[in-house]
Amino acid sequence: MEALQKALDQLDQATAAVRLAVQDLATAPATEAAGDAAHALSGGAIDPFVFRFAIFVLAIFVGYYVVWSVTPALHTPLMAVTNAISSVIVVGALLAVGISASGIATGFGFVALMLVSVNIFGGFLVTQRMLAMYKKKDK
Repeated sequence: MEALQKALDQLDQATAAVRLAVQDLATAPATEAAGDAAHALSGGAIDPFVFRFAIFVLAIFVGYYVVWSVTPALHTPLMAVTNAISSVIVVGALLAVGISASGIATGFGFVALMLVSVNIFGGFLVTQRMLAMYKKKDK
């Protein structure tokens, strides 16, 4: 009887944690809320960091297979979209550098800003070179 009561108490705590995670879903990033929900549903067996890290690793694999399966004809449009996504990353990196109170966040924001700048300018150079291949040569 005592074990049953303990299990019911844990279930109530997990239910309350899931309710809080669902309420926070509107204000917190989706991965944070999903990690908290997995932590609550498993009774604390799954650490939210492990859940978020698993999502990150899966995103790496999906991105790798998506990028390497692109045909050469779609390379230029893909580069244009990548540059557009990188411009959004620039905004986030600028915010991290400008308004963060932590020195670590400022450092990571600066590194992100440098890397995304190289990505954007390199993407424009590659796109320009690819488009030049399709121009007729003047004789």
